[in-house]
Amino acid sequence: MADLAGLLSAAAADRPPPADGTVTVVDPPDPRSVGVFAFTAHHVISAPVEPGWVRSVLPAGDLSAPLNPPFLTALTARTGRRINNIDAVFVAAAPAGAPLDLRPGTDAEHARVARARAHRADVRVWTVPGGVLVLGRGVAGRWEVAVEVDPAAQDRGLGRTLFAGAVHLVPPGEPVWAQVAPGNAASIRAVLAAGYRPAGAEALLVPA
Repeated sequence: MADLAGLLSAAAADRPPPADGTVTVVDPPDPRSVGVFAFTAHHVISAPVEPGWVRSVLPAGDLSAPLNPPFLTALTARTGRRINNIDAVFVAAAPAGAPLDLRPGTDAEHARVARARAHRADVRVWTVPGGVLVLGRGVAGRWEVAVEVDPAAQDRGLGRTLFAGAVHLVPPGEPVWAQVAPGNAASIRAVLAAGYRPAGAEALLVPA
């Protein structure tokens, strides 16, 4: 039986689920891993729901339906959770460039750090002049990165540099994942320029 950690690990190694229109239902491995994970023509529903219920709610043949509002609304009602966001997801599995000179930080008041600590475990913080990088264990224990660049330091490539630096901060061979709101074009450009590749999309469900 498929499990979410294995599916994500394979996707990070450029072996996503087959593009066959299938919807796979798995048990979430932890409370941070409830949601819908979209790959090319394949969706993974990680939630405490029955496959039969999922089939009864999804319209047959609609490849976009699992991430559309009707199904997500039904899923939130079924699980008693709420939608956190719908994100584009990127992954980097090998270091790009030289390690960045980062200073360990503990800025718990920073909004980016506080958000990470609300949704991830083992959160670690690094800073450079004008920016902050946050790493933590998120969905199925994967390493997830978030960065924040001060307004005065923007448009100089610092976001790209921070995203690239994150891959040097995890154990060798571990991929790093980045979740980006689809409308955040600046961050999408930064993660792509840093060597990340598109892996899919996801909608996480958090406690209501």
